Amino acid sequence: MKYSLLYGKGKLAFDLDDSIHADIISTKNVPGIYHPEAELMKALENPISTVPLSSLIANPHMTVGIVFSDITRASPSKIMLPVILNQLKAIPRENIRLFNALGTHRANTEDELRKMLGEEIVENFRIIQNNSDDMETQIYLGDDSFHHEIWINREFYDCDLKILTGFIEPHFFAGFSGGGKAIIPGMAGWKTIFANHSRDMITQPNATWGITDGNPFYEEVNEIIQRCGQIFLVNVTTNNQHEITGIFCGDPVSAHDAGCRFMKETSMFQVPEAYDIVITSNSGYPLDLNLYQSVKGMSAAAKIVKPGGSIIMAAECCEGFPDHGNFKQRLFQEKKVEDLFEWINSPHPTEQDEWQVIILSEVLRKAKVFFYSDGLDDEKMRQAFLTPIHSISDAVKNIHPHEKICILPEGPLTIPYL
Repeated sequence: MKYSLLYGKGKLAFDLDDSIHADIISTKNVPGIYHPEAELMKALENPISTVPLSSLIANPHMTVGIVFSDITRASPSKIMLPVILNQLKAIPRENIRLFNALGTHRANTEDELRKMLGEEIVENFRIIQNNSDDMETQIYLGDDSFHHEIWINREFYDCDLKILTGFIEPHFFAGFSGGGKAIIPGMAGWKTIFANHSRDMITQPNATWGITDGNPFYEEVNEIIQRCGQIFLVNVTTNNQHEITGIFCGDPVSAHDAGCRFMKETSMFQVPEAYDIVITSNSGYPLDLNLYQSVKGMSAAAKIVKPGGSIIMAAECCEGFPDHGNFKQRLFQEKKVEDLFEWINSPHPTEQDEWQVIILSEVLRKAKVFFYSDGLDDEKMRQAFLTPIHSISDAVKNIHPHEKICILPEGPLTIPYL
């Protein structure tokens, strides 16, 4: 029987013998909104738990900051930003700043910005890419209730009105993406990001897929955004065709909560028992740009794999690990996976990208990961404690074809749980 996974900018097809039964878990088929621009205009004027966006434009001399997602996110910024900017036409262009919510990710190239935002926006508006390493660009807002220092991009903080754009999907330790994550980690300094993403925060039981109540990561994000002045949220949900399926505008907490409830109903599914083998991807481009991002797909599969089971993962990884950041360096420093576990459990200050190493280690503790990729060679996969494969069909045969198998064709767009 033929199956396929979202992979790169297309799909990866594979066959399994007709004698093999596999359960397929996909997101609910939610159609895209017919005219998303018109619906977004309505949502801006009928927001959740706050006044319309037009009412927040107090005078033409005010400054407005609009935050957008970076290249690793499939956020439809090219649709959202023109509608928002049209609402701000009373504000001079020089008073409007666009902020790329990079967190600790690399700066995006001009070509990438043009693809994400469109030529007209890049040509006519100032774009600031947050540099979390440059503390001169950050402002200290005191400590929060978690005793973490709050550092936020100064130019962003100084804007009179802040508009956060993004899209909502289940997230492996924030519960859901979107909402205040545009600020933490998007527009934050490294000290705040490292503390918010520390081992003590992300290894808490409620810091996981689809949970916000009692999730320390989520709670800290919402606490910090309350210190950032006037915020208006513009979040959307999308289907596997990257079409907008829902629009959630208004108060950054209430509107985000509404979007999270919608996503929980359409993308999270309970299964009666764990599987011996889970076959998945990282939802294709842009989420499978690199191995760092692909940990998300492994983490989703680990939710329903049996201890000692197998995860078969396909991710293109056209940008490799990537080379920037500490993810690759930390994995390459450890010779054995046991050494990685030992380092994680040892006392040490938080490193950049340690959070992703921790999640990967939790997956590896539970299951063996077989990895298919056109962007990573076999040796690099082994150095990341993954088992390289060149055929999903052969991998299933070699593991055991008659085990209980689940296929997640859309990767972490679908989150199963026990």
